[in-house]
Amino acid sequence: MSTLHPTIARLREVRPPAPPTILSAAWLKQLALDCGADDVGIVEVERPALADQRPYIHQVYPDTKVLLAFVKRTNPEPVRAVARSVSNQEFHAVYDEANDTARAIVTALREAHIPACNAVAAFPMEVQLPARGWLVAHKPVAVAAGLGHMGLHRSVIHPKFGSFVLLGTVLIGVDADAYDQPIDYNPCLECKLCVAACPVGAIKPDGGFDFLGCYTHNYRDFLGNFTDWVDAMVESKSMSAYRERFTDGETASIWQSLSFKPGYKAAYCIAVCPAGEDVANPFLEDRPGFVQRHVKPLTDKPETVYVLPGSDAEETVARRFPAKTAKRVRRATRLGSVRAFVGFLPLGFQRGRAKGVTATFHWTFTGSEQVETTVRIDRGKIAVRPGLHGEADVRVHADADTWIRVMNREYGMIPALILRKVRVKGSMALFRAFGRCFAS
Repeated sequence: MSTLHPTIARLREVRPPAPPTILSAAWLKQLALDCGADDVGIVEVERPALADQRPYIHQVYPDTKVLLAFVKRTNPEPVRAVARSVSNQEFHAVYDEANDTARAIVTALREAHIPACNAVAAFPMEVQLPARGWLVAHKPVAVAAGLGHMGLHRSVIHPKFGSFVLLGTVLIGVDADAYDQPIDYNPCLECKLCVAACPVGAIKPDGGFDFLGCYTHNYRDFLGNFTDWVDAMVESKSMSAYRERFTDGETASIWQSLSFKPGYKAAYCIAVCPAGEDVANPFLEDRPGFVQRHVKPLTDKPETVYVLPGSDAEETVARRFPAKTAKRVRRATRLGSVRAFVGFLPLGFQRGRAKGVTATFHWTFTGSEQVETTVRIDRGKIAVRPGLHGEADVRVHADADTWIRVMNREYGMIPALILRKVRVKGSMALFRAFGRCFAS
């Protein structure tokens, strides 16, 4: 006669409690506050505003029904410090606190027999992904849950704490009895101090944003610089050749990032932001004094600013920041597919270099990837749409693998054209102008 395994026998004797079918939103919020959150909101995963995020959320926790968004406050003065070691320590310490808070919430929910999973509260999180370096995007979740709105600087501004917050999200597998809605105003004061302080001019007064300019400099000690550093070591034939690319200080910075945690080069846009009830009064009472105290020390700081050759950022440093030195670096992002190339176009677009270009481009990729895309450049703006639309000024037919090799500097454009791996119909001048609209 077979004997039941002890675990199975025990479970037959004592049935585990079933999870509740619905959660009290008030109880859930208090739990989050007790676990260390400074503010919290709840949103259902089926909220239409999160439709584009849902597939990524379900990759982390497929049974997600509720998203609990929370904020952890940072201390303003360390973030405002000219010494970036001070501000970076504040960011990293609060990131750790946010992850600890999320885990504490999940632990408490587990003890209450409620299934839940915490999402990583640091950036980047999934750097191996081809299209984006994260799964759960905390910003749109926080906005949907009523914790603030996106400011001109592309960070969430909390109505009370302002820009001095970091975000976390917990994914819960049980519905709640109430949900929060976005707040009905934007805490952003539209003072444009973030525009003034950005060392690469990535933030535009009209709401535009140069992603690549920001990424190249601010995240220099993150993944992008690491791959550039590896390339430099592999390609350098001598120490002097290596030092033409990386100074001793930059090599030490790489060591520091690998040994401890990578540091943001700027984040000045957050440092100078006066929005939020807790931080706005000094700005409202003495705007010139606020600028002199918090903006000027950052804009006048002598420092190296990392730029791509011929980029809008390079021009900005030379024109606006005489105390800063622009250093040209390579674009570290390697493209792995045509779809990645198409997705990269709006991110790498350079408004300044696109002045005077007005044209529609039809792209047809064949071979390993079958992709058709329409790109419209007009008055310093770019629009990318799947499929072929309207009348094209330039039509480009390219073998997908060849095009990616060209973009990654592994193959020349001239051989690709001669061998008809890339075919251009229409104005070659406009085709060349298209290339000039993106930093090299």
